[in-house]
Amino acid sequence: MELKNFIASGDIYDVYESDGMAVKVYKDEKYKEKCLYAALTHARCETSLKFSDLKIPVLHEVSLIDGKWAISMDWIEGKTLGQLIDEDPDRADMYIDKLVDIQCEIHDQYMPLLSKLKDKLARQIKSLGQIDEIKKYELLTRLDSMPKHIKLCHNNFDPDCVILNDEGTFVLNWGSARQGNASADAAKTYLLLSLKRPALADKYLDKYCTATGTSMHYVQQWLPIVAAAQLDKGIEEQKDLLMRWLDVVDWQ
Repeated sequence: MELKNFIASGDIYDVYESDGMAVKVYKDEKYKEKCLYAALTHARCETSLKFSDLKIPVLHEVSLIDGKWAISMDWIEGKTLGQLIDEDPDRADMYIDKLVDIQCEIHDQYMPLLSKLKDKLARQIKSLGQIDEIKKYELLTRLDSMPKHIKLCHNNFDPDCVILNDEGTFVLNWGSARQGNASADAAKTYLLLSLKRPALADKYLDKYCTATGTSMHYVQQWLPIVAAAQLDKGIEEQKDLLMRWLDVVDWQ
């Protein structure tokens, strides 16, 4: 396959558009396992969500491109919710309402075949070199005490993952999806908004908790955990904020 149009670069893969396909090319051959597992996860979500009003790009192929592992799926035309918010901030409230509605529909799905979100969070925290063993123990103890659920959690959900077009609502980037606690997923969305669009983070959390009848304090209890897991990505410009969140023992 010829890679034609470079679209974006992530922490472990680059995205191209080529002949109507979105192609994620993993940057190093050592990411073979991540590529194959992301494809399996996407396929399981695709199967489950076919009975939902939400749409997900169809995965077509896992391949090697110039020695690097790649996943090819439908290219979805349209603007993301993130683009719509940036272009028309006066309508941000409406778009955040839409984001919450979509996330609630995702959480309505049960995914017992997916790996557990708690297990992934624990692995990420244990792997950290930036924090000491006492802090790891505190975070892992908190994680272990949180209720265990099997709801579908996107685990990377923010306005840039949602495309609206004439065919409906498409949700992208399912490679990190897991089964778990919906409030952990909401905490991750709050974290991503705090990093990318901080003016919208509190607005989102208030709307999510109101829509779901969830205690804001309960979602906030997940924040040090998801912040620690995000540290595992090694994104230097995020480090200061994430490290500050680890030291918050009890959110108000």
